[in-house]
Amino acid sequence: MSATIVSQLHSYNKKVARSRATSEPAWVRWSLIAVSLLFLSLFLFIPLAAVFTEALRKGFGAYIAALVDPDALSAIKLTVIAAAISLPLNLVFGVAAAWAIAKFDFRGKSILITLIDLPFAVSPVIAGLIYVLIFGMQGWFGEWLIDHDHKVIFAIPGIVLATIFVTFPFIARELIPLMQAQGKEEEEAGLVLGANGWQILWRITLPNIKWGLLYGVILTNARAMGEFGAVSVVSGHIRGLTNTMPLHVEILYNEYNYAAAFAVASLLAFLALLTLALKSFIEWQASRDVIIDEQIEE
Repeated sequence: MSATIVSQLHSYNKKVARSRATSEPAWVRWSLIAVSLLFLSLFLFIPLAAVFTEALRKGFGAYIAALVDPDALSAIKLTVIAAAISLPLNLVFGVAAAWAIAKFDFRGKSILITLIDLPFAVSPVIAGLIYVLIFGMQGWFGEWLIDHDHKVIFAIPGIVLATIFVTFPFIARELIPLMQAQGKEEEEAGLVLGANGWQILWRITLPNIKWGLLYGVILTNARAMGEFGAVSVVSGHIRGLTNTMPLHVEILYNEYNYAAAFAVASLLAFLALLTLALKSFIEWQASRDVIIDEQIEE
């Protein structure tokens, strides 16, 4: 009996110590919550409310007129085109790079990981200047492109290339730690059972990473639609032709057309909120699947 009592006291002391280590007095908790809410209000909620307020300041009719303006529609169309082209390419690259890094051992793996992280270290403006240096009129391939009547800089191809550069790490960086944590056991089991590489990819790997993949796709799409620096350098700011939505907002704001600028900005803000909602849903769905898997294993 004494040994049982000692064991219970020891267990109780451990619980008390754990509780003390992971809890704070009420005033500390409420202070941290207040500081967090104040920070979010100053830098997120109030600016977001200001965008929609300014967009609707002249009425709903002026708001719609700003969005259906030909230059605005051209900017929206170009933004969608750039995202629609860059997203599938980044998807293929991200899955292939993550699969190679997480599932295989080869020489140069660390170099590949470093190259994937390169856009995080390089300023988007520098990335745009690099493309100007390569494909511009005075660039390495500029004369050849002019002779063959091809245009990259100040045209859609340059905008797409710049968008791809700044967005390609997101899917790969989301999948690499996930696939490394999952290990190679299921793929090796499929290989032993006679499955080929494509069957392993479609029936084992992709179903296991579906939520992480969707999360990476959403982040990539959000960055592609909101990119400013690199696209600004290679676009040439040709109104109605090479302006994306962020560039169109800048032009309208510089022209003191605040209502139209905030109207287009509100559309970008709405897309950001939609992205946040999808992100939260995917995180909830992924955690739900984990709980279900744990219950099945038990």
